[in-house]
Amino acid sequence: MQALKVERLSDDLSGVTLADCPTPARAPGEVLVAVRAASLNFPDLLMTRGEYQFKPEVPFTSGLEFAGEVLEADPASGFAPGDRVMGGNKTGAFAELACVPADKLSPIPRGMDFPAAAAMGAAYSTAFTGLVEICGLSEGQWVLVHGASGGVGLAACDLARALGARVIATTGSPAKAERIAALARPEAVILAEGRFREQVAELTGGALADIVFDPVGGDVFDESTRCIAFGGKLVVVGFTSGRIAEVSTNIPLIKGFSIVGLRAGEYARRFPERGSAINRAIARLAEEGAISPAIDRTLPLSRWREGFEAMANRELVGKVVLVPGS
Repeated sequence: MQALKVERLSDDLSGVTLADCPTPARAPGEVLVAVRAASLNFPDLLMTRGEYQFKPEVPFTSGLEFAGEVLEADPASGFAPGDRVMGGNKTGAFAELACVPADKLSPIPRGMDFPAAAAMGAAYSTAFTGLVEICGLSEGQWVLVHGASGGVGLAACDLARALGARVIATTGSPAKAERIAALARPEAVILAEGRFREQVAELTGGALADIVFDPVGGDVFDESTRCIAFGGKLVVVGFTSGRIAEVSTNIPLIKGFSIVGLRAGEYARRFPERGSAINRAIARLAEEGAISPAIDRTLPLSRWREGFEAMANRELVGKVVLVPGS
């Protein structure tokens, strides 16, 4: 089979290659899946550089998540050949075949195709864990979502709006604003540069944001401490800006807000029952048509470099989906 292998860590993807590999051997408790689509996530890019908190030993097959059809499974796994499934296991998704533990898979929501299913999992579980599980999102709240052109940011906008919140989306690129508005349908799209607190205050009638969802960090995080309402929550999702921000503790003390860290995968590992409940809730919303992942482009696996470079160059509005065997 073909698989995207990280043979060595590099800053320019020079250590990544599409290689012919042996068919993976399924261990007890694992499910062998024919991968029909796999989506690119920012951690996939970071792992090629050795910059993500999870550092697999090289060489490894890249890819966090996929959707496909079951080929082999233990009878006790709950899966059978032909089942349409989605999931992943930190690595291994960018391949024609993948073996993963049964508990890392779930059925694809009814009516959803493989590319959408591949694009949904990590982004929406991150958004749901942060907004609902950690922040207790409720109808009518103001949610400020940074990095709204990315898969996770768009998922947060989509989910918050579906649950009745009022969403302000931000971007660092004026050229992306119109596309974000069309996909995320927020109350407003603003540029996350300089002193954007005044725009947030005007849009919210002075109330500011009940929740700030921040995958960006850096200067955006700094200004977000001025945008959060008293008693609100500022969710640290990541640092795509490249700078890990710091905050003087007198600021959250005076403004009465909380800064909370979000690691959705670790949350689900530590609290598996809650992780399963999150997946069921997302699937239900998808089957109802309330949420739908945004896909920027679908590429054959052979054009993997185009997708990785588009992510590195911040060209995307939505997810990249790679399709093996095409």
